[in-house]
Amino acid sequence: MTLQINAAFDGGNIRLVELRGEGDDWTCDLEIVRDHQSDFYQWFYFRAAGLRGRRVTFRIVNAGQSAYPFGWPGYRTRASTDLAAWRMIDTRYDGGVLTFDWTGTGDLAWFAYFAPFTMEMHAQLVARIAARPGVTHRELGQTLDGQAIDYFRVGSGAKQVWLYGRQHPGESMTEFWMEGALDWLTSDAATSLLAAATVHVVPNMNPDGTRRGHLRTNAAGVNLNREWHAPSAERSPEVLCVLREMDRTGVTFAMDVHGDEAIPANFIAGFEGIPSWTDAHGAKFYDFGQRLAAHSRDFQTELGYERSAPGKANLSMSTNQLAERFGAVSVTLEMPFKDHDPNPDAEFGWSPERSRRLGVSCLEVVAEMIDGL
Repeated sequence: MTLQINAAFDGGNIRLVELRGEGDDWTCDLEIVRDHQSDFYQWFYFRAAGLRGRRVTFRIVNAGQSAYPFGWPGYRTRASTDLAAWRMIDTRYDGGVLTFDWTGTGDLAWFAYFAPFTMEMHAQLVARIAARPGVTHRELGQTLDGQAIDYFRVGSGAKQVWLYGRQHPGESMTEFWMEGALDWLTSDAATSLLAAATVHVVPNMNPDGTRRGHLRTNAAGVNLNREWHAPSAERSPEVLCVLREMDRTGVTFAMDVHGDEAIPANFIAGFEGIPSWTDAHGAKFYDFGQRLAAHSRDFQTELGYERSAPGKANLSMSTNQLAERFGAVSVTLEMPFKDHDPNPDAEFGWSPERSRRLGVSCLEVVAEMIDGL
């Protein structure tokens, strides 16, 4: 029985280049496949079969040409034997090749850039949340592949809070965050927030990229977070239908949830540089970050992106566009593919469970601030 590699499933991405070995010792050379009609790639997710009793070295030989090769140093691959627990395993990056080893005590194992949140998992989340009291579900539109853009509304307050994530499908931690946020929003803990605000949630902005195993783009090879100035039905129907609903409701507070390849911490980015920037507007964004850092050990404000210079904000990005368009307190949340180094976990790193908990923490802080937004 030979070793077999397979990624022909929901969210899978890898290509077998060469398999060599004999007896117990094998080497498997692999390549990550580019997003369709795009040069972006970094997300991988595959299954290896026939592992029992074998020592296998997996080598992703095109890692050095990926979208963010500076993210590989210090990164550790996630591995699972049951598709439930995803543990970090020792990983090396040298000469543009990402390498990790596995000794098979069972026949099967799965390996991924981060714990996957597949479209089947998304369907289960949607079914579970839509059945809860006080929740309205709608299909705002469809993707280029014909998949639904699922939307939830909960609450009745005057303030309009929008939560949306997974514009970049390879950032799977974002939908675990959404799962935690939605469970909290449909619990008694959210009562005060939902009296003051109506909360709108799009848990997955990019179903096509998710199912196809993309890192950053939709079915047309388009980065959705560069479409918010002028979305179109041909390139970015996902953004088009969501922005139309935002125009209908207005936006008081917005959070766009992402993952970052390189920085080993959770952090936020704001809307510095928009044409209408005022210090009073920006102070609400900074207040959110400071409150969240005080509220959760899994958040910090020291590490993050450089701020845009005055007048230089990119209005094709959602956080900038919503702050400019609606005067919203608009926040990009970034979670790590590595770990939150100020509060590390040697076994799991940054994980699905911690992503869920951060979703709850973020909304607890929004609830504290909502009257002043």
